[in-house]
Amino acid sequence: MTYGYARNASAIYQDNSARGSVEGADRHQLTSMLFDGAIDRINQARGAMRRGDVPAKGTHFGKAQAIIGELRGSLDHKSGAELAGRLDALYDYASRRLLHAQLNDDERAIDEVVNLLTPVREAWQQIRSTYLASQGASTAAA
Repeated sequence: MTYGYARNASAIYQDNSARGSVEGADRHQLTSMLFDGAIDRINQARGAMRRGDVPAKGTHFGKAQAIIGELRGSLDHKSGAELAGRLDALYDYASRRLLHAQLNDDERAIDEVVNLLTPVREAWQQIRSTYLASQGASTAAA
């Protein structure tokens, strides 16, 4: 088995594994996966930046920006207007800071974004039991 084949097989496995995870996930898990993916891509961009790998840096920053865009798009401004507005502003700021980090190789901006997203991610993970209880109640009511 050549290295190229092994690398491609690994990429295919990871893609299929991720696709399977997404297909079997509920809305709460999908949002958790978005947070994980954003932080992971930001850290990958940091690594590419440190190595001077400009194409990879651009790819990872672009993916992080896209994920943050998905998080913004998933906000429910009708049900939780105040919280949604605050999160929207946070995601907007994080996107602008990532763009700054990308253009200026600014690791402090990267740290800032990770430090902003991490507590939101952790809070989201902590409300899992509340989410499941509400889904059980709505299923029982139906």
